[in-house]
Amino acid sequence: MQMGKMACLCDGRHGDYREEMRIALFQPEIAGNVGAVMRLGACFGVAVDLIEPMGFAWDDKRVRRTAMDYIDHVDVTRHETFEAFQAAAGQGRLVLMTTKAEASLYDFAFRADDILLFGQESAGVPTAVAAACDEKLKIPLRREVRSFNLATSAAVTLGEALRQTKGLPT
Repeated sequence: MQMGKMACLCDGRHGDYREEMRIALFQPEIAGNVGAVMRLGACFGVAVDLIEPMGFAWDDKRVRRTAMDYIDHVDVTRHETFEAFQAAAGQGRLVLMTTKAEASLYDFAFRADDILLFGQESAGVPTAVAAACDEKLKIPLRREVRSFNLATSAAVTLGEALRQTKGLPT
């Protein structure tokens, strides 16, 4: 299976890795979340990286149904491993969103070339992946609850990052 830029759920090679904000999903398990994040990327003009293996078949109809016709408006790159992702990622900071972080995303100064990394829905990221990240942030929540859904976390984080960097569409 080839990895690379994906349009309309088809395989192809990604040419250049631009230095601009991106969303990266580490081994996502739920097709609906991936589709929702792809739609988020399409709406805000932000590329999405998928770090394999994923917990579902890539051609799963649920991804297409969730992303709908937005799939043609987002740059999606699949990477066979975290190491392959790192090799392609460029110079942007890798910002891990995790419930285990102490720092709030609202106290952080985002940069336009940050890569926003989100872990597996059930397990987050392994210690080695967390250690490879430049920053670790959390979304502050009430103590009575554990976390947002992956797609909601991506939306909250991306919205704040784009607001700070003046990258929101006009």
